[in-house]
Amino acid sequence: MGEAVRRFPAARDRQRLWLALAAGLVALLLASALAAAELPRLTGRVVDDAGILNAETTARLTGKLEAFEQKSSDQIVVATIRSLDGEALEPFANRLFRAWGLGQAGEDNGVLLLVALDDRKMRIEVGYGLEGTLTDLHSKLIIENTMVPAFRAGDYAAGIDGAVDDIIMVLEGNAAELEARARRSQQQDDSIPWPTILFFIVWGTFFFGGFAMALLPPIFGRKIGPGQYEWLGMKVNYKKSSGRSGRSSSGGWSSGGSSGGGFSGGGGSSGGGGASGSW
Repeated sequence: MGEAVRRFPAARDRQRLWLALAAGLVALLLASALAAAELPRLTGRVVDDAGILNAETTARLTGKLEAFEQKSSDQIVVATIRSLDGEALEPFANRLFRAWGLGQAGEDNGVLLLVALDDRKMRIEVGYGLEGTLTDLHSKLIIENTMVPAFRAGDYAAGIDGAVDDIIMVLEGNAAELEARARRSQQQDDSIPWPTILFFIVWGTFFFGGFAMALLPPIFGRKIGPGQYEWLGMKVNYKKSSGRSGRSSSGGWSSGGSSGGGFSGGGGSSGGGGASGSW
């Protein structure tokens, strides 16, 4: 009897502990739900809640995306929002993709191009079924080489339009062109700018040219008179002044030569494939 009495408080303490943990978990889930940004409604293939696209651009993109979906069944949607409200970009994009059900059910062939304007972030979220074609690397190249430069220049429409073209190009099997363009861009970035090259050429000409004309004619040239030498077809005059050797007042050396509505997702899903970037 005494042992049973001693066990009862221990069992009650464990029950209280589990209840406290469950309550904490519920509170954490509620806090996460409250902290998550509100998802926009799917009103078309272009959902411009941030208001960065004009009517002409929206219509052109919508027509392009609709034509591609009719041809391939792959579904691409562009979404712009004002802010993530403190939520991380990747989970928000995945939530939005799943809530909208982009791509066909069983095919999961959807793509979400998301821009968060105030956070200065963008993401390409790729459905399960397209991850082998539109890889994470391809998504990263599109963001870095097409979207980011245009966004930094303030041309959001060009960045989004170009990214859509690149996504379609890859999904149509022309990823090699995207990769080749990225290599060319990298080579240009690695090359030395021509103004820098020109500066070193001019600087080297003056520095080493003056140095050579001061020292080399007496060594390798032919002496044609007091303090005068001929070297490489040029006549170089030297003049002695106050016991020290110096160049003539005419400038040191002279050359002998001449001078001269109604849209919805299909029930597809995404598992976090794609890439993110910022500008």
